[in-house]
Amino acid sequence: MNTILAGILAIILAYLAGSVPFAIITSKLFGLKDPRTFGSGNPGATNVLRTGNKLAAALTLAGDAFKGWLAVYLAIKFAPELNLTVTGIALVALAVFLGHLYSVFLKFKGGKGVATAIGILLAIQPWLAMATLATWIIIAVFFRYSSLAAIIAAIFAPFYYYAGDQIAWHKLPEIFWVICLISIMLIYKHKKNIANLLAGTETRLGQKNKHRH
Repeated sequence: MNTILAGILAIILAYLAGSVPFAIITSKLFGLKDPRTFGSGNPGATNVLRTGNKLAAALTLAGDAFKGWLAVYLAIKFAPELNLTVTGIALVALAVFLGHLYSVFLKFKGGKGVATAIGILLAIQPWLAMATLATWIIIAVFFRYSSLAAIIAAIFAPFYYYAGDQIAWHKLPEIFWVICLISIMLIYKHKKNIANLLAGTETRLGQKNKHRH
């Protein structure tokens, strides 16, 4: 297959995979309210958790992470057959993330990308994903703010990848820069949460909130 055509096809498919809104699908399956109508208004696992349905939230988290992992894993696995370069793989990672943030199925709106980003990192390097996830867990446990945990984890992810060149994996510039870009976009998507954190009005993990803020 032509290299350029294969790359374009892989990027389009990754974007479509990222666009699948698991929070809304899961909420419908469990008979829950549309997650865009309460809490933060974000179609993600944390907002689904505000309904009190932990299974629905867990399935949302798993689905969002899985689509990020699957797109990048397949790109890496079939890179030789599709003549995909490292740049092509990095663009696939970016495409699946953008699909979640700006879903074609939700009129180009979407979630904040935390779970999908973890899935992407898992496909790139499992230890990288574990280090980033551990950062999220530590902050979430101590401060009880999912948004703060996501922001701190996003800040540290590129540093973990860069430092890992001397520990557990080989650093690739294209992958490093796409991780930086994903981190920046993830933090940007949390701008309202940052304002709420500064104002002391951010909703804590496990806290129900019927109104959007």
